[in-house]
Amino acid sequence: MSILALPLLLAAAAPSGPLPAPSPDRLKATVTTLVGFGTRHTASTTTDPKRGIGAARDWAAAQFKQIARGCNGCITVDRISRPFTGPRAPTGVVVEDVLGIQKGRDPNRVVIVGAHIDSRVSDVMNTTSDAPGANDNASGVALVLEAARLLSRQTFDATIVYAVFSGEEQGLWGAELLADTAKARGWRVSAMLNNDIVGNTIGQGGVKIDDRIRVFSEGIRASEGEVAQQGRRAEGGEDDGPSRALAKAIDGVAKTIPGGLDVMLDRRPDRFGRGGDHEPFLKLGYPAVRFSVAAENWDRQHQDLRTEAGVPYGDTIDGMDFPYLAKVTAINVAAIARLAAAPAAPADVSIAGALSRDTTVKWSAVPGAASYRIRWRRNDAQDWTDTRDVTGTTTVLAQVPVDDNFVGVSALGAHGSESVVTFAGREPRK
Repeated sequence: MSILALPLLLAAAAPSGPLPAPSPDRLKATVTTLVGFGTRHTASTTTDPKRGIGAARDWAAAQFKQIARGCNGCITVDRISRPFTGPRAPTGVVVEDVLGIQKGRDPNRVVIVGAHIDSRVSDVMNTTSDAPGANDNASGVALVLEAARLLSRQTFDATIVYAVFSGEEQGLWGAELLADTAKARGWRVSAMLNNDIVGNTIGQGGVKIDDRIRVFSEGIRASEGEVAQQGRRAEGGEDDGPSRALAKAIDGVAKTIPGGLDVMLDRRPDRFGRGGDHEPFLKLGYPAVRFSVAAENWDRQHQDLRTEAGVPYGDTIDGMDFPYLAKVTAINVAAIARLAAAPAAPADVSIAGALSRDTTVKWSAVPGAASYRIRWRRNDAQDWTDTRDVTGTTTVLAQVPVDDNFVGVSALGAHGSESVVTFAGREPRK
């Protein structure tokens, strides 16, 4: 990645000045420290100062506090917890998340970037054996901490929540805890970026893919009831829900970083038949996506440390690529900067124009928006092709038939930062 690429992009996204690019060396140092805790199994010791999930979480909290000291207390540490019981913790376990909260001008509109800190070996019930969890998922935690270090140098409109989850391997419990907390606190979540297994380029069988990162997003929304799903079916918005729109926005950001990575828009919520910490947020209706490497190496995931027939098993640090992880971090940082600097996405966007060659677009005003961007495309295209910027909350697209075009609206801040696009549906019947 070009040394100047990320600073130039962030200078445009956040007007208070450019930021340095992510540091591969610092990312490696973080992963090395996390591996050094031996195991980070969710049910491992919480009293040993040098080993186990408790020591790892304490260290993560100390890192947020250290970052806060460098920005005059702009980040506060919040540790939330709740007991969970399930097949992978039949006697129960207290799951704790470590949060670094960087308050924006609007304390209740938030952008969340998160990763799980817990690790495991072949037997998910084994709480004592060494489980280094370098790529799964010290890589994601390193990304979250590096994002905090870089973004703490700016002030944003939205609040940024840097989340370190526990309990992912037991049932996405830490993410469920934070999603429930967001709802209870009345947060308006503009985006949730989950980073899980984001630091390797050599996949199963030796295949190397170092030029792209997968971003998974749902189409039909998990939070929609039958009536809403029928409406989306009638309007044709299967590829334009909030999470898919978020993924498309991230793809657009990535394309502006010279020497960076291509974002592969993976059009399913997660890898086939598998899940991650963004899913509890999807269930509550929050826009959420998952970042994951293009080529997974399953010999290095959820494995006891060993060598068989010359093949090493186990999630150790030598299987990682830190310049690649820095590029994934750069995409996250740039996307967060754009979304946190922009207003919220418009609500109640509607179109009308049956039996007409023109389409009328309406939406509700967004607090802090300087203007709005209307986007449209023919129904046979996946990406927006045309735009128009306006200052009001209604416009007419002449010679754009509603039958043959999809329409969306985003909000623009005073410095040009753009929100996620909201897909336009039918105006509610009175």
